Amino acid sequence: MQTLRQVLVQNYTRTTAGNGHIRVKRREREEDGGDGLPPGPIRLASPYDTDTRWSAKRDMFWNGFKLHVSEKCHAQEEGDRPESPNIITNVTTTASTLPDTKALEPVHQAVDRRQLLPRRHYLDSGYPSAELIVDSAKTYGVALVTPVLLDTSRQAKAKNGFAAHDFTIDWAGEKAVCPAGKTSAAWNPNVQNGVPKTVISFAALDCIPCPFKEQCTSARSNRRQISLQPHELTEAIRHARAQQQTDEWNQDYALRAGVEGTIRQVTHTAGLRRARYRGLTKTHLDHTTSATALNLIRLHAWWNGHPLDHASHSHLARPQIALAA
Repeated sequence: MQTLRQVLVQNYTRTTAGNGHIRVKRREREEDGGDGLPPGPIRLASPYDTDTRWSAKRDMFWNGFKLHVSEKCHAQEEGDRPESPNIITNVTTTASTLPDTKALEPVHQAVDRRQLLPRRHYLDSGYPSAELIVDSAKTYGVALVTPVLLDTSRQAKAKNGFAAHDFTIDWAGEKAVCPAGKTSAAWNPNVQNGVPKTVISFAALDCIPCPFKEQCTSARSNRRQISLQPHELTEAIRHARAQQQTDEWNQDYALRAGVEGTIRQVTHTAGLRRARYRGLTKTHLDHTTSATALNLIRLHAWWNGHPLDHASHSHLARPQIALAA
């Protein structure tokens, strides 16, 4: 009864009209003129399973959980038999509203308990942050190989002008030098939304006559400001952004593409797009047993020399492929 009451309260409001009649209406978002909805992480999505939450990713909407899959991977020449099969080493089940960046630490803790930590962890772009890049190396000795979000400043997005990475930062001297050779006038450590930052400001007397001003800033104050994370985090994210622009990094990161086949195997062979049980704990058990079954399939295929990566073709394409052969 308490669960049903919570579902009703978070979805409907009750008001008393001037004539004494009670009116019940559905809650709407505040930006739509409504009374507001509870935050997604605490809003019950179903009275039948109080652990599930509504979530969205691009054009996909679902009520349930998130599954994070880790597997062993290694470089392999086409046609060569691998030295060992790619085994799923961990599955982590989380609330669907938990950001991927918050799921990485539980993944590392789980594989560390089983002594399966990789030296290099290949991830998609939803997982990394400057803090995780630094902390993973310090705490677990794991290097994250992953695309990081690029600079979102106006200058960086337009690729026309001076972005923050174009400035030379002297952390010890607490100053910065702009691409035009001018030195900053102020160095102000502060906290923005609970996050430590350093705001570096240049003098208006230097910026106003600068021939590159239009490429650098359009601020009404007529001076450039840049906001940086702490030293170690700034250097880590700068290094990661520089690395991912190189051909060597992209060739190395191509190794991660193999996990897409694993995700397809998990969803199509094991049917894990749909939860078979209610509750986070039972759903995680289902994910674990399904991963174990997939590992047995992979071991059997590897022992018998049967590759698993058969390409699927449409009925229309198969006769054409047969004729070409």
